[in-house]
Amino acid sequence: MTAQDKIRSFIVENFLFGDADSMIENSGSLIENEILDSTAVLELVAFVEETFSVQVADTDIVPANLDSVDAIASFVAAKASDAAA
Repeated sequence: MTAQDKIRSFIVENFLFGDADSMIENSGSLIENEILDSTAVLELVAFVEETFSVQVADTDIVPANLDSVDAIASFVAAKASDAAA
């Protein structure tokens, strides 16, 4: 299962209550489409830290990193790359 698959599954299960038909494309804005609110962002950050073993700093919690499945997957890959270096 890819990072995108794991992220997408988490979003569907936790914020769309299993309704995968409500999910937007991987590049679609989770905030603009009202899938994520401020509380959901914190839940998402906890999921990312636990699932991918990365640390998310307060300064990392911005739409550029967390507004779409693709953005989250890219952020996770960059964090994992930084940790490996």
